Amino acid sequence: MTRIRQPLGREVGISDEGFLRFSRLITEKCGIRMPPQKKTMLETRLRKRLRSLGIETFEQYGKFVFSPQGMREELTHLIDVITTNKTDFFREADHFDFLLGQALPHLVEDFGAGLQRPLQVWSAGCSTGEEPYTLAMVLAEFAARCPGFTYEILATDISTRVLETARLGIYSKEKFAGVPTDIQRKYLLRSRDREDPRMRIVPELRATVSFRHLNFMDADYEVRKQIDVIFCRNVLIYFDRLTQEAILRRLTDHLSPSRYLFTGHAETLGGMDLPVVHIAPSVYRRI
Repeated sequence: MTRIRQPLGREVGISDEGFLRFSRLITEKCGIRMPPQKKTMLETRLRKRLRSLGIETFEQYGKFVFSPQGMREELTHLIDVITTNKTDFFREADHFDFLLGQALPHLVEDFGAGLQRPLQVWSAGCSTGEEPYTLAMVLAEFAARCPGFTYEILATDISTRVLETARLGIYSKEKFAGVPTDIQRKYLLRSRDREDPRMRIVPELRATVSFRHLNFMDADYEVRKQIDVIFCRNVLIYFDRLTQEAILRRLTDHLSPSRYLFTGHAETLGGMDLPVVHIAPSVYRRI
Protein backbone atom coordinates (compact mmCIF):
# COMPACT_ATOMS: atom_id res chain seq x y z
CA MET A 1 0.00 0.00 0.00
CA THR A 2 1.35 3.40 -0.97
CA ARG A 3 1.69 5.87 1.89
CA ILE A 4 0.84 9.49 1.05
CA ARG A 5 3.46 11.74 2.61
CA GLN A 6 2.24 14.99 4.16
CA PRO A 7 4.06 18.27 3.49
CA LEU A 8 7.06 18.85 5.74
CA GLY A 9 6.18 20.39 9.08
CA ARG A 10 2.43 19.85 8.64
CA GLU A 11 1.90 16.23 9.83
CA VAL A 12 1.26 17.17 13.44
CA GLY A 13 1.10 20.54 15.16
CA ILE A 14 3.12 21.46 18.21
CA SER A 15 1.92 19.54 21.25
CA ASP A 16 0.98 21.46 24.37
CA GLU A 17 4.04 20.03 26.11
CA GLY A 18 6.26 20.96 23.16
CA PHE A 19 4.92 24.50 23.06
CA LEU A 20 5.53 24.89 26.79
CA ARG A 21 9.18 23.85 26.32
CA PHE A 22 9.64 26.31 23.42
CA SER A 23 7.89 29.04 25.40
CA ARG A 24 10.11 28.57 28.44
CA LEU A 25 13.25 28.50 26.27
CA ILE A 26 12.30 31.68 24.39
CA THR A 27 11.48 33.54 27.61
CA GLU A 28 14.69 32.35 29.26
CA LYS A 29 16.95 33.25 26.36
CA CYS A 30 15.46 36.54 25.15
CA GLY A 31 12.76 37.49 27.66
CA ILE A 32 9.90 37.46 25.15
CA ARG A 33 6.59 36.19 26.53
CA MET A 34 4.94 33.31 24.67
CA PRO A 35 1.47 32.77 26.19
CA PRO A 36 -0.65 29.79 25.00
CA GLN A 37 -2.61 31.96 22.55
CA LYS A 38 0.59 32.36 20.51
CA LYS A 39 0.88 28.65 19.82
CA THR A 40 -0.68 28.89 16.34
CA MET A 41 1.58 31.82 15.46
CA LEU A 42 4.65 29.83 16.51
CA GLU A 43 3.57 26.85 14.42
CA THR A 44 2.97 29.04 11.36
CA ARG A 45 6.33 30.78 11.63
CA LEU A 46 8.29 27.59 12.30
CA ARG A 47 6.93 25.60 9.35
CA LYS A 48 9.17 27.39 6.85
CA ARG A 49 12.15 26.75 9.11
CA LEU A 50 11.31 23.05 9.31
CA ARG A 51 11.14 22.83 5.53
CA SER A 52 14.50 24.54 5.13
CA LEU A 53 16.07 22.03 7.53
CA GLY A 54 14.31 19.01 6.00
CA ILE A 55 12.71 18.17 9.35
CA GLU A 56 9.25 16.61 9.15
CA THR A 57 7.68 17.19 12.56
CA PHE A 58 7.76 19.74 15.35
CA GLU A 59 8.68 16.93 17.73
CA GLN A 60 11.83 16.21 15.71
CA TYR A 61 12.60 19.92 15.54
CA GLY A 62 12.24 20.19 19.32
CA LYS A 63 14.70 17.36 19.85
CA PHE A 64 17.16 19.12 17.57
CA VAL A 65 16.75 22.55 19.21
CA PHE A 66 17.31 21.16 22.72
CA SER A 67 20.34 19.11 21.70
CA PRO A 68 23.84 20.55 22.28
CA GLN A 69 24.23 21.03 18.51
CA GLY A 70 20.85 22.75 18.29
CA MET A 71 21.66 25.12 21.13
CA ARG A 72 24.83 26.12 19.27
CA GLU A 73 23.47 26.29 15.73
CA GLU A 74 19.68 26.70 15.78
CA LEU A 75 18.80 28.91 18.74
CA THR A 76 19.62 32.10 16.82
CA HIS A 77 17.34 31.00 13.96
CA LEU A 78 14.52 30.20 16.39
CA ILE A 79 14.78 33.68 17.90
CA ASP A 80 14.81 35.21 14.40
CA VAL A 81 11.58 33.34 13.63
CA ILE A 82 9.65 34.48 16.69
CA THR A 83 10.72 38.12 16.88
CA THR A 84 8.31 40.69 15.44
CA ASN A 85 9.91 43.44 13.36
CA LYS A 86 7.20 46.00 12.59
CA THR A 87 8.76 49.41 11.99
CA ASP A 88 8.64 52.39 9.64
CA PHE A 89 10.61 55.50 8.77
CA PHE A 90 9.60 58.46 10.96
CA ARG A 91 7.35 56.24 13.06
CA GLU A 92 5.78 58.25 15.93
CA ALA A 93 7.06 61.41 14.25
CA ASP A 94 6.49 63.69 17.25
CA HIS A 95 9.55 62.10 18.87
CA PHE A 96 11.76 63.31 16.04
CA ASP A 97 10.17 66.76 16.25
CA PHE A 98 11.00 66.86 19.99
CA LEU A 99 14.54 65.64 19.32
CA LEU A 100 15.16 68.28 16.67
CA GLY A 101 13.40 71.18 18.35
CA GLN A 102 14.16 70.66 22.05
CA ALA A 103 16.55 67.84 22.97
CA LEU A 104 19.37 68.60 20.53
CA PRO A 105 19.52 72.37 21.22
CA HIS A 106 19.60 71.58 24.97
CA LEU A 107 22.38 69.01 24.61
CA VAL A 108 24.50 71.29 22.44
CA GLU A 109 24.03 74.44 24.53
CA ASP A 110 24.39 72.89 27.99
CA PHE A 111 26.88 70.09 27.36
CA GLY A 112 28.57 70.80 24.04
CA ALA A 113 27.37 67.40 22.82
CA GLY A 114 28.12 67.04 19.14
CA LEU A 115 30.69 69.85 19.24
CA GLN A 116 33.23 68.89 21.90
CA ARG A 117 32.71 65.22 21.00
CA PRO A 118 30.30 63.33 18.74
CA LEU A 119 26.74 63.10 20.03
CA GLN A 120 26.10 59.48 21.04
CA VAL A 121 22.72 58.01 20.06
CA TRP A 122 21.52 54.43 20.64
CA SER A 123 18.64 52.78 18.78
CA ALA A 124 17.92 49.78 21.03
CA GLY A 125 15.79 47.21 19.22
CA CYS A 126 16.50 48.72 15.80
CA SER A 127 14.84 45.96 13.74
CA THR A 128 15.50 46.36 9.99
CA GLY A 129 17.06 49.79 10.38
CA GLU A 130 14.29 52.29 9.68
CA GLU A 131 14.60 53.93 13.11
CA PRO A 132 18.39 54.48 13.18
CA TYR A 133 18.38 55.74 9.60
CA THR A 134 15.56 58.14 10.46
CA LEU A 135 17.66 59.35 13.37
CA ALA A 136 20.61 59.79 11.00
CA MET A 137 18.47 61.93 8.67
CA VAL A 138 17.23 64.11 11.54
CA LEU A 139 20.72 64.54 12.94
CA ALA A 140 22.12 65.35 9.50
CA GLU A 141 19.47 68.06 9.14
CA PHE A 142 20.47 69.49 12.51
CA ALA A 143 24.16 69.34 11.61
CA ALA A 144 23.47 71.34 8.44
CA ARG A 145 22.49 74.35 10.56
CA CYS A 146 24.93 73.73 13.44
CA PRO A 147 28.52 73.98 12.10
CA GLY A 148 30.91 71.43 13.58
CA PHE A 149 28.14 69.16 14.90
CA THR A 150 28.95 65.43 14.61
CA TYR A 151 27.17 62.29 15.79
CA GLU A 152 27.45 58.52 16.02
CA ILE A 153 24.53 56.07 16.14
CA LEU A 154 24.67 52.61 17.70
CA ALA A 155 21.87 50.32 16.51
CA THR A 156 21.30 46.97 18.21
CA ASP A 157 18.89 44.06 17.87
CA ILE A 158 18.65 40.43 18.93
CA SER A 159 17.79 39.22 15.41
CA THR A 160 20.78 38.58 13.16
CA ARG A 161 18.42 38.38 10.19
CA VAL A 162 17.09 41.93 10.55
CA LEU A 163 20.58 43.27 11.23
CA GLU A 164 21.72 41.95 7.86
CA THR A 165 18.90 43.88 6.18
CA ALA A 166 19.65 47.00 8.20
CA ARG A 167 23.34 47.04 7.28
CA LEU A 168 22.47 47.01 3.58
CA GLY A 169 20.16 50.01 3.93
CA ILE A 170 18.09 48.94 0.91
CA TYR A 171 14.29 49.23 1.08
CA SER A 172 11.30 49.14 -1.24
CA LYS A 173 10.13 52.53 -2.48
CA GLU A 174 6.84 52.12 -0.58
CA LYS A 175 8.78 52.17 2.70
CA PHE A 176 9.59 55.85 2.14
CA ALA A 177 6.01 56.97 1.51
CA GLY A 178 5.97 58.94 4.77
CA VAL A 179 9.38 60.54 4.27
CA PRO A 180 9.26 64.19 3.08
CA THR A 181 10.26 64.63 -0.55
CA ASP A 182 13.17 66.98 0.23
CA ILE A 183 14.57 64.43 2.71
CA GLN A 184 14.27 61.68 0.10
CA ARG A 185 16.24 63.75 -2.42
CA LYS A 186 19.07 64.31 0.05
CA TYR A 187 19.44 60.92 1.64
CA LEU A 188 18.17 58.24 -0.76
CA LEU A 189 19.67 56.71 -3.88
CA ARG A 190 17.60 55.18 -6.67
CA SER A 191 18.79 52.10 -8.50
CA ARG A 192 20.43 52.55 -11.90
CA ASP A 193 17.98 49.90 -13.04
CA ARG A 194 14.78 51.91 -13.45
CA GLU A 195 12.76 48.69 -13.18
CA ASP A 196 14.10 48.16 -9.64
CA PRO A 197 11.67 49.81 -7.18
CA ARG A 198 14.13 49.77 -4.29
CA MET A 199 16.05 52.70 -2.83
CA ARG A 200 19.17 52.84 -0.68
CA ILE A 201 20.33 55.08 2.14
CA VAL A 202 23.26 57.25 0.94
CA PRO A 203 26.74 56.07 2.04
CA GLU A 204 27.34 59.19 4.15
CA LEU A 205 24.39 58.32 6.38
CA ARG A 206 25.13 54.60 6.50
CA ALA A 207 28.63 55.44 7.74
CA THR A 208 27.20 57.15 10.84
CA VAL A 209 25.36 54.01 12.01
CA SER A 210 27.03 50.93 13.46
CA PHE A 211 24.89 47.79 13.84
CA ARG A 212 25.52 45.19 16.52
CA HIS A 213 23.81 42.11 17.94
CA LEU A 214 22.51 42.57 21.48
CA ASN A 215 20.22 40.51 23.67
CA PHE A 216 18.30 42.54 26.25
CA MET A 217 18.60 39.58 28.63
CA ASP A 218 22.40 39.86 28.77
CA ALA A 219 23.76 41.03 32.12
CA ASP A 220 26.26 43.35 30.42
CA TYR A 221 25.32 45.27 27.28
CA GLU A 222 29.00 46.05 26.60
CA VAL A 223 28.25 49.64 25.65
CA ARG A 224 31.31 51.50 26.91
CA LYS A 225 30.38 55.04 25.90
CA GLN A 226 27.98 57.21 27.85
CA ILE A 227 24.93 57.85 25.66
CA ASP A 228 23.14 61.15 25.06
CA VAL A 229 19.93 59.82 23.48
CA ILE A 230 18.39 56.34 23.69
CA PHE A 231 15.46 55.28 21.52
CA CYS A 232 13.89 52.05 22.83
CA ARG A 233 10.43 52.13 21.33
CA ASN A 234 7.74 49.49 20.87
CA VAL A 235 10.07 46.78 22.16
CA LEU A 236 9.25 46.62 25.86
CA ILE A 237 5.65 45.54 25.17
CA TYR A 238 6.93 42.00 24.46
CA PHE A 239 8.30 41.57 28.00
CA ASP A 240 6.66 41.21 31.40
CA ARG A 241 6.76 44.13 33.83
CA LEU A 242 9.73 42.92 35.90
CA THR A 243 11.79 42.25 32.78
CA GLN A 244 10.86 45.67 31.37
CA GLU A 245 12.17 47.37 34.50
CA ALA A 246 15.39 45.33 34.47
CA ILE A 247 16.01 46.20 30.80
CA LEU A 248 15.33 49.90 31.38
CA ARG A 249 17.65 49.95 34.38
CA ARG A 250 20.47 48.53 32.25
CA LEU A 251 19.73 51.01 29.48
CA THR A 252 19.65 54.03 31.78
CA ASP A 253 22.95 52.92 33.34
CA HIS A 254 24.47 53.96 30.00
CA LEU A 255 22.59 57.27 29.82
CA SER A 256 24.48 60.35 30.97
CA PRO A 257 22.74 62.68 33.47
CA SER A 258 20.14 65.02 31.94
CA ARG A 259 20.13 62.99 28.72
CA TYR A 260 17.09 61.58 26.95
CA LEU A 261 15.21 58.27 26.77
CA PHE A 262 12.41 57.78 24.23
CA THR A 263 9.95 54.87 24.58
CA GLY A 264 6.95 53.80 22.49
CA HIS A 265 3.64 55.57 22.97
CA ALA A 266 2.05 52.28 24.06
CA GLU A 267 4.66 51.79 26.79
CA THR A 268 4.61 53.34 30.26
CA LEU A 269 7.27 53.55 32.96
CA GLY A 270 4.78 54.44 35.69
CA GLY A 271 5.53 52.74 39.00
CA MET A 272 9.03 51.66 38.00
CA ASP A 273 12.01 52.55 40.18
CA LEU A 274 14.14 54.23 37.50
CA PRO A 275 16.42 57.30 37.56
CA VAL A 276 14.37 59.23 35.01
CA VAL A 277 11.74 61.97 35.00
CA HIS A 278 8.87 62.21 32.51
CA ILE A 279 9.07 65.41 30.43
CA ALA A 280 6.90 64.80 27.33
CA PRO A 281 4.72 61.98 25.90
CA SER A 282 6.98 58.88 26.04
CA VAL A 283 10.08 61.06 26.61
CA TYR A 284 12.16 60.89 29.80
CA ARG A 285 15.31 62.55 31.07
CA ARG A 286 17.98 60.97 33.26
CA ILE A 287 18.23 62.50 36.75
